[in-house]
Amino acid sequence: MKKQPDTTPFDRKRIPPKQNFFMMPLIWAICWFATRSSKLRINKVRMKGLKPPFLVLGTHHAFMDFLVSPLALFPFRANYVSELEGFENYGEWIYRQVGCLGTRKFVNDISLIKNIRNVMLRKGILVLYPEARYANVGTSSELPESVAKLVKYLDVPVVVLNMRGNYLQSPIWNLTMRKEVLLDATITQVFTREEVEKADESEINAKLSEFLAYDEYAWQYETKMAVTYEKRAEGIEKPLYLCPECGKEFCMKTSGADIECTSCGAKRHMTEYGRMVKPDGSEDEFSHIPDWYEYERRCVHEEIGADRYALDMKVRIESLPNAVNFIDLGEGRLVHKKEGFYLTFKDYGKTEPETMFFSSSSMTSIHTEYDYRGKGQCVTLSTVDNTYFIYPLEEGFNATKIQFAVEYFYKLNKKGS
Repeated sequence: MKKQPDTTPFDRKRIPPKQNFFMMPLIWAICWFATRSSKLRINKVRMKGLKPPFLVLGTHHAFMDFLVSPLALFPFRANYVSELEGFENYGEWIYRQVGCLGTRKFVNDISLIKNIRNVMLRKGILVLYPEARYANVGTSSELPESVAKLVKYLDVPVVVLNMRGNYLQSPIWNLTMRKEVLLDATITQVFTREEVEKADESEINAKLSEFLAYDEYAWQYETKMAVTYEKRAEGIEKPLYLCPECGKEFCMKTSGADIECTSCGAKRHMTEYGRMVKPDGSEDEFSHIPDWYEYERRCVHEEIGADRYALDMKVRIESLPNAVNFIDLGEGRLVHKKEGFYLTFKDYGKTEPETMFFSSSSMTSIHTEYDYRGKGQCVTLSTVDNTYFIYPLEEGFNATKIQFAVEYFYKLNKKGS
C-alpha cells in the first residue's frame, strides 16, 4: 500500500534552540578539515571586544558558506536562518541541534522575525544570508530594503561576512569542486549599536550593500587564480542563456571550457582566469561574465517594456509543506505577468484544479535552481506554510530569465504604487 505523505505544516513558531554545546567541537572540526586544503584566510575588522548579541549578514555563494561562517565566528555559537529544503534533506533534529531557524524564501514570515528577536533577547548571534540563494555568476544581488528595517528593529551591532572563492570553487551551475581555488573571508563590524541608532534605513542599506558587494570573476582575474578544470564552462549556459552575437535565447551549449551558440555558431572560450574570449583570443564587452549576465537582464527589461515578455507553460509541481517530505502534485500550468504568477494545479487531496496567485509586489526576487537534486531547472513559489517546486514540461523555460523578470516587475509595481 502506498504510504500517505505527511502534509502537516512546519512549526514556524517553535523557538529555535541554541547550537548544541557538545556538538560545537565536532562542527568546528568538520569546518576546519573542509576548508584546510583551500587555505582559508579570515580577516577580522572592528571585531575586537565585540560580544553577543549581534546580527551577522553573510554573502551567499555556495554550500561552502555554511562551513566558513562557523570558523569566522569562532569561538562563538550562532543560530542560522535556513530554508526548509535543508531540514528535509538532513533531518529536522540535526538542523535544530546546529541552531537553524526554518523558513521559506521570498515570503513575509512574521514568525521568523519573532524568532530572530528571541535569539537577540537571549544574547545570541543570528546569521542571515540576505541574498537567499547561491550566486548565479559570482556577483552580489540587490539588498532587500527589509534588511535595514530588521536592523533597526533588532537594535544590535551588525556584522558583515564577505566571503571570496566559495562560488569559484563550486558554482551553482556545475558543482564539481575546483581544487585550486583558495578561500578568503573578511568579517567586519559595520555598525555598533550606537551607530545603528543614529543611522536611518537608507544609510544602513547603502552601507551594508557596500560591504556585501562582491564579484568573484573580477577577484579571480585580479589575483590570477587559475582554474584548470577541463570542463570549467560546462553548465554556464544556464545563467548565460542568450547569445551576445545573434541575440537568440536558449541556444547556448557548452563543452569543456567552451560555450557556443547553436543558432549562429558564435563561440567563446573560458580561460583559466575566468574570462570569456573569442576563438582568436580577443576580448569584447562580454568577456567579463557578469557583464554578459547584466546584458541579459537589460534585454528582459526591454522585452517587458515592449510588452513582449510571456511565460505560459505546462509544468510539473512538487510541494514541500514541512521538513518531512516532498509531495508530487503532477502537472499544472504556470503563467507569469506583470501583476504576478498564476499557478494552476490540483493540490494534494483535492478533486479539482485551483489557481494560486503570487503577487509581484510581494516578491523582491525568486528562488532559482539549475539542476535541483538532478531534476533540472526549477523555480519555487512559496506561501508561509508551503513551497512549490516548479519544473518545466515545455521549451522556453529558463530560471535566470524568470528571476530577472520577477525583480523588474517588483520594481515596476513598487514605482506604480
